Amino acid sequence: MKIRDAVEADLPAIIDIYNAAVATRIATAQLDPVTIEERRDWLREHSPQRRPFWVLEMGGEVAGWLSFKSFLPRCAYRGTAELSVYVDERFRRGGVGKKLLEEAIARAPFLGLNAVVGLIFAYNEASLKLFTRLGFERWGLLPRIARLDGVERDLTILGRHI
Repeated sequence: MKIRDAVEADLPAIIDIYNAAVATRIATAQLDPVTIEERRDWLREHSPQRRPFWVLEMGGEVAGWLSFKSFLPRCAYRGTAELSVYVDERFRRGGVGKKLLEEAIARAPFLGLNAVVGLIFAYNEASLKLFTRLGFERWGLLPRIARLDGVERDLTILGRHI
C-alpha cells in the first residue's frame, strides 16, 4: 500500500470510486454522478501543505482516496478539517480506509490541525465503526438533515482532537 498526493491523472479512478458511492446512497449526499470536468477544480483546490488529497495505491491501482477540507470558513476553525474517505468496492475490508485515516491522523499536526471530523450518515455502520475504532467520538447529530430518494437521513458528526 502506497499513499501519495493525488494528481489529475488519478481523476478517472477517483471519480469511478466516488460515483459508485453515489449510487449506494450510503456515503454521500450527492444524488447524481459527477464528471471529471466537474471535479478538476475541486482536486486543484487541495494543497499538499494545508488540505491534501491523497490516493492509496495497491498493485498500481487507486484503491481509495482521502481528502481534507476546511471545516468552516471562519478563522477560529482553521485548526479543524473535515475528512472524506472513499474506497473502491474491490478493496473494501482490506485495510485501505483504515490506512488512509491513520495517515491523516498522524500527519494532521504537520498540517496545522488540532481536530479532524467526519460527517457520516447515521446508517453508514461500516464508516462509523472505522472512525470509532481510530479514536473518533460522536460530537453531534443532525437529525433528518438530508433527503435521499424521499427518505430523511440523520448525519452523525464524529470528531477527534489531535
